[in-house]
Amino acid sequence: MNLPRVNIAAGMHQIDSQVAATPDQRQTGLMFRKEMPTHEGMLFAFEQPSIQCFWMKNTILPLSAAFVADDGSIVNIVDMKPQTTDSHCSLKPVRYVLEVNKGWFAKRKIEAGFKLTGKPFEMRR
Repeated sequence: MNLPRVNIAAGMHQIDSQVAATPDQRQTGLMFRKEMPTHEGMLFAFEQPSIQCFWMKNTILPLSAAFVADDGSIVNIVDMKPQTTDSHCSLKPVRYVLEVNKGWFAKRKIEAGFKLTGKPFEMRR
């Protein structure tokens, strides 16, 4: 899929994120991809905040997902195992989920409460 992109900052770290904003784009997500560059990710954008749950049934890449509030604050981060139907959910209603390669957040010591910046979060203030 050729999706729009947005730059998201996690402190000094930049993530070039594809934006999945429609139901079809969100459903497909990163399924079937064999690789993703270290500095890239996918931002899932929903119409309104709600409890978001993700699984990895047809996803080959191991991923970490940050569940993100409207203002860019990370609510919780989960590591997800490829090709499983385990459900990984936000701890409270969120509008955004940012998926990156597994361990990306941990390697940079980014945890719940950290605030991401970028256009999606600026529009919601």
